[in-house]
Amino acid sequence: MAGRIHSYHVQVVWTGNLGADTATHAAYARDHTIQVDGKPPIAGSSDPAFRGDPDRWNPEELLLASVSACHELWYLGLCAKAGVRIVAYRDEAEATMIEDADGGGRFSLAVLRPRITVRAGSDMEQAERLHQDAHRLCFIANSVNFPIRVEPVFEIACDP
Repeated sequence: MAGRIHSYHVQVVWTGNLGADTATHAAYARDHTIQVDGKPPIAGSSDPAFRGDPDRWNPEELLLASVSACHELWYLGLCAKAGVRIVAYRDEAEATMIEDADGGGRFSLAVLRPRITVRAGSDMEQAERLHQDAHRLCFIANSVNFPIRVEPVFEIACDP
């Protein structure tokens, strides 16, 4: 059986023309808006190291957020199927990007550090193992060419 195909469509609209177009490297802002019909827009720019607006999301942050969110969604779904009760989940994800001498570059590593609160009585060994399954199934993790480490920390929720 063939897999299902999903399509996505976004619009990225440059909003950084300061009046001089792209006459020089310094003549324009890197600001843009990421839009999807029916959803609030995302204010984007480049990383401040590349003349971007630090108050806007940059592509590197969005990529790391996608890696983290995809893992989280898979993990919570797998836990629900397995009967592992998750009370809270918060990831403090980090990534490293290496810039080449010519200005290009690549991500070299992402580390997900989810702090997970598990309901007392849940199978903690299974809660740990399900991170491996979530990583294996994550669409985004399967689409990038850099390693992703997952370093979960667990807490047990006290029954109210």
